[in-house]
Amino acid sequence: MALSLLNIYSNNLNKTLERQNNQNNKKAQQSRESQKEALISKNYNDIYRHEAAHKAAAGSFGGAIVIEKNSEGIPVGGHVDIKMPALNPKDPDKTISDARTVIGAAMAPSDPSSQDYKVAAQARSIMSQAEYMKKQPQVGKKLNIQA
Repeated sequence: MALSLLNIYSNNLNKTLERQNNQNNKKAQQSRESQKEALISKNYNDIYRHEAAHKAAAGSFGGAIVIEKNSEGIPVGGHVDIKMPALNPKDPDKTISDARTVIGAAMAPSDPSSQDYKVAAQARSIMSQAEYMKKQPQVGKKLNIQA
């Protein structure tokens, strides 16, 4: 009888330990899921805020906000396509104005990325070319002089 009671006690103890282990596993899983959800939310908000600054400053030069996620669904990056201004020899002032808009859009976030700096540098180069063109004598233009 004592052996039987010991077996019953042992079985009950094993079941209790198994229930506790299952509860601990469930709590750990819930904690991991909660941490993942918090990370998704934080990353999404940070990335969206950065890309929204580009979009707002770009005006008509900006495309849609794209948020990139890894295989686990966690946001890891994003971008907004910004149309680079074309060098317009007939209207260098427009090119300069458009380049300033693109530079402002690239540098709009409080934490510009290396890609943001590259876009701004490219727009600065176009702006410099337009400023140079503006300073060149206008060959072939007719003067409208009335006597």
